[in-house]
This record gives sequence, structure tokens and C-alpha cells, in this order.
Amino acid sequence: MKLIVIGSGGREHMIIKKLKENPEVEKIYALPGNGGIADLAECVAVSATDIEGITAFAVEHAVDYAVVTPDDPLALGAVDALNAVGIPCFGPVQKAAVIEASKSFAKDLMRRYNIPTAAYEVFDDMDAALAYIKTSALPIVIKADGLALGKGVVIAETREDAEQAVRSMMADKAFGDAGSRVVVEEYLEGPEVSVLTFTDGKTLVPMVSSMDHKRALDGDKGLNTGGMGAIAPNPFYTKEIAEESMNTIFLPTIRAMEAEGREFRGCLYFSLMLTKDGPKVIEYNCRFGDPETQAVLPLLESDLLTIMMKVTEGTLKPEDVVFREGASCCVILASAGYPGKYEKGFPIAIEDSVKDRVIVAGAALKDGVLVTNGGRVLGVIGLGSTVKEAVADAYSQAEHVSFENAFCRKDIGQKAIQEG
Repeated sequence: MKLIVIGSGGREHMIIKKLKENPEVEKIYALPGNGGIADLAECVAVSATDIEGITAFAVEHAVDYAVVTPDDPLALGAVDALNAVGIPCFGPVQKAAVIEASKSFAKDLMRRYNIPTAAYEVFDDMDAALAYIKTSALPIVIKADGLALGKGVVIAETREDAEQAVRSMMADKAFGDAGSRVVVEEYLEGPEVSVLTFTDGKTLVPMVSSMDHKRALDGDKGLNTGGMGAIAPNPFYTKEIAEESMNTIFLPTIRAMEAEGREFRGCLYFSLMLTKDGPKVIEYNCRFGDPETQAVLPLLESDLLTIMMKVTEGTLKPEDVVFREGASCCVILASAGYPGKYEKGFPIAIEDSVKDRVIVAGAALKDGVLVTNGGRVLGVIGLGSTVKEAVADAYSQAEHVSFENAFCRKDIGQKAIQEG
């Protein structure tokens, strides 16, 4: 089989590693891929958002199956376009991807179908949003309605911060058109959990739960990032909470999408807050999370391509998805200055003994040398029978990777270790 995987980050590197385990896979093209992915797949300089270019390439190279992972191409209809030329895909069609592409759609869906989430209001008018904030309880959460590279969310501790966030999104266009509409919602408290699921629109099978670490600095300080590391499983996500989440959130969501004529097939990601009133949805993603994927997929025993194809065909069964016991940790090595300004182009040294544990994200090949080319440069995977062992293993592996101006959080997994 010939496959294409759309995307260029650590998530795509991890997915390609797992797809390569299937003996039927002869060739993988990564569009556009990155310098690390180039070891496993042929990288092609076609942007993940160039839907016409992706489709033309897939037809020209007689691709058998496509995996579309980033949010932007899904929201732009990449799956629809590939399906239209006869290429089956893993990923939701455009009208289903709206569950992430529009936060107001997602919140309204949850309200209509009684799926537990934070109280909220949606605003197209900046003055109305500012007036609402004047009487709201603090802290309060301001979200850009559209896709904003995972950065369109502000938790405002003061009214001034909330007002500034609204002005930044709606007047200053900090996130472009994504912020022309905002969602203002109640601040929820409790442990956070990420649950990635496989669903064919009827059957939904959760993967191992995980915990992301969004803030740039130790102790959950600093700016929000795309994620500085993740552990799996999440010890706060007990068997009882998992059952409640399935009954009150997961299954109601896919049934709601089907009832709306937006059947969802692919990876549906649930970001949950475990509040004193039970689990509530923080947000949905229409694809694998990053870096959660790098922590979750190393524990997958079943063949990933087989699962994906069953999702596409609508034949998924719970027994198709098996995870092994144990735990995993992904520690992100980033460029100093991220998520603000940072320098690129530094050579990356990865010792041979840890190459299999390194997942490359923001790196490129320059004259045959792997160099930094992004804020989050790579992830290092640790494994163990417990989260504590997996975390220790990840940091041990990371000692064998280096580049100038590298930094990482030193406390990935500590909350989970204390809970466990």
C-alpha cells in the first residue's frame, strides 16, 4: 500500500512510525513532513493547507489511503476533496470537522444535547462582549471562535485582562478572522484530562487517557504553548470517571453529530475538566492531539493502519483497539524564547542509542544535517511500568539529545506522580 500523511509535526512523526509497523505499507509520503520524518517517509514540499496540491499529488502517485491529521486541512475539506477523487481517508469530512473549527458550534451543540460543559455566551459584537464581562465572575475564559493554532484561549484573572483579550481578538485581529467571533465562558476548576478516541460515527473506542502540560515553564508558569509534554495514562481519570464520561459525554457527542447530519469518522479528542460536579467538556478537537499522541501511541499494541481503515469503512469494534499495560511520557525540547521569538538553524545532536525514542517536530534537513526549525523542536519518549518510571526514562533519554538554546520543563508528570 502507498499512503500519504498530511502534516509536519511531532504528531505526524509518531503516527508514521506506527503506520510503518504494518507489513502491507510499501511507501509513505509526508506532505510536507519534516527533517526527522524524512528517515521514515518521502517528504514532499506540498503545504498541508494546499488541498488542490494534495489531491493532485495523491492521484498522480496512485495513493491507496490518506491520513489527514492537522486541524486546518480538515476544516478546509481535505478529506472531502480526497474522497471525491476516490481516495479513502482517515479524518472527518469538513462538516464534521466544524466541531473544532468553530467553538460556538461546539458549545451550541453541547447546549442542545445536554452535554456537560462550562456556561457560556457567544459574541459577534465587541461592545456587547465587553459589557457582559463587566458583570461576569472571575476568572473568566475568552476563546477565539475559529482555529488559532491552539493559542486562541485566554484565562483572564482580572476584568482588565478579559477586556484586553476581547479587544486583541476582535479589534486587533490577533488571530485573524478566527477572533471575529468570541466565546466567553465560565472558568472550570479541577484536574484536566485528554482522551483521544477512535470513532466510525457509530462506535467509539477511547484510547489511553493522557495529561498535557500547556504552560512553557515549570510549575505551570509562563505563556501557553502547543504543549511542553504529556504523560499517559492520566491517574486522575479513574475507571468510574471513564464510565461516566462515556455515558454523559462521548456517546452523546457522536450521536449528536449524527443527528445533525455531521457523522464524525476519525479521531475525536475530548479535553475534559474533572470538576466537583463531574467531568465537563473544555473543548473538542477533530484530530489527534500534540503532544498527547506522542505519549499515547507508544502504548498501542494493535495495528494503527488496520484501526484507521476500519474507522473509514464504518466497521470499528472495541476489540480492535488494544493498549498494553504500563505508562509513557513525552518531554518536549524547545527553542529558547518559545512561544515568543526564537532563533532557528542550530544543529541537533541525537545519539544513536536514543534515536528510536526521539520524535521530531520543528526541524529541517540542511545539507544533510538536522537543524532546529521551530519552537517545539522534538519530543523524547520514556516508557515504564508506572508514570514515575516513564518520566524518569524520558528525562534520562533526553540527556542524549542536544542543540544550542534548548530548554524543557523539568516537571512533566509530577502532578500525576503525586496523584498516583
